[in-house]
Amino acid sequence: MENFSSYTLIIAGAIIIILSYAYNLISTRTSIPSVLLLITTGLLLKLLLKLAGIESIDFSQMLEILGVIGLIMIVLEASLDLKLGRDKTKLIARTFLLAFLSVVLTGGIISLIFILYLDTSFTTALLYAIPLSIISSAIVIPSTANLPEKNKEFMIYESTFSDILGIMIFYFSIESIHSESASELGWHIFSNILITVVISFIISYLLIFIFQKIKTEVKLFLLIAVLILLYSIAKMMHFSSLLIILVFGLVLQNRHIFFPGKMKKILDESVLKEISLNFKIITLESSFVVRTFFFVIFGISISLATLFNFKVVLISIIIIGIIYGIRFALFKLMRIKTLLPELFLAPRGLITILLFYAIPEELRLEGFNPGILLFIIIASSVAMAVALIKNKKTMLTDGPELEIIEMAEEEESDNLDEH
Repeated sequence: MENFSSYTLIIAGAIIIILSYAYNLISTRTSIPSVLLLITTGLLLKLLLKLAGIESIDFSQMLEILGVIGLIMIVLEASLDLKLGRDKTKLIARTFLLAFLSVVLTGGIISLIFILYLDTSFTTALLYAIPLSIISSAIVIPSTANLPEKNKEFMIYESTFSDILGIMIFYFSIESIHSESASELGWHIFSNILITVVISFIISYLLIFIFQKIKTEVKLFLLIAVLILLYSIAKMMHFSSLLIILVFGLVLQNRHIFFPGKMKKILDESVLKEISLNFKIITLESSFVVRTFFFVIFGISISLATLFNFKVVLISIIIIGIIYGIRFALFKLMRIKTLLPELFLAPRGLITILLFYAIPEELRLEGFNPGILLFIIIASSVAMAVALIKNKKTMLTDGPELEIIEMAEEEESDNLDEH
């Protein structure tokens, strides 16, 4: 990068952000995921760099850092949009179950494909399969803007749970390599989650209490810095650190639930209301910037030549078939009567790439072609775009899917009352 002046890099960064904003407008009007446009921008930049005489730059560490920060911002952004209540119990349970079954079943079956393809153990194959089994909330959440509120909420919960569960299963799979027995692994997972949840609530209460007392205007980025610090420390200690981010966002957004009765007296609602509102704006803007550079840099770092490998195309198509086949079966099992567009709102993206780079060096397999990741990310994003475009009018007017589910449940309860 020494061929470019500081101002050239600043201008390039500014242009990329402006383009990303334009891509969001295009995405809103056409339902084409902005991630595809960002990756394409990266590919064009790679071509320009090549013409400038710069053949290769190692972006792997930068991608990992951007991916981690982007993940924190995305989950925080999503959690601040989730409103809890008794009326949300069935929705939360349904989306959690759907996300869990989807990650486990998809990951398990894709692992079998990789065992045959890579000639490796199940555990190692699972490390490569799990990233491809997770729905990318980084792509889903911005793409749900035009969905009816219930459908949008459903997809936010599902994609967020998919991120969290997938990441936890991925890191527990790494831990299982060093575990001597299944019971030891099971206890490790249970204790890890329990400890993380307890710590997450303690931290959330403390942060909310402390930050409402800070009188200076500059404090929201301080709060973000504290959350990133806590996430990183917890990750280094092998805790499920993403739960810290999720719980904090939920407690802040739903403080009327988590501070009941006399506990409400310790809250300065006028201050917290302002903090919550401004915090939403900052996380939204920050996740937008991080996501922008992440996918552009990913586009620069990939090679399109891998997409023309017959084995890559064949395995990718099989995996895509597995992804949507299992999703279709789970939709039927959970009696989601209308399938479009939610069936195809299952893109792979930031989490897939982030976890792929997180596979330990000693477990990396030379035979795995990264073109599989690129093919599946592009194909799943295109499938989502086509589904959104074809159903745009229906979504804007009817939004039937989740309402049909609730109607079916009400009809069943009415029938039981009659009997």
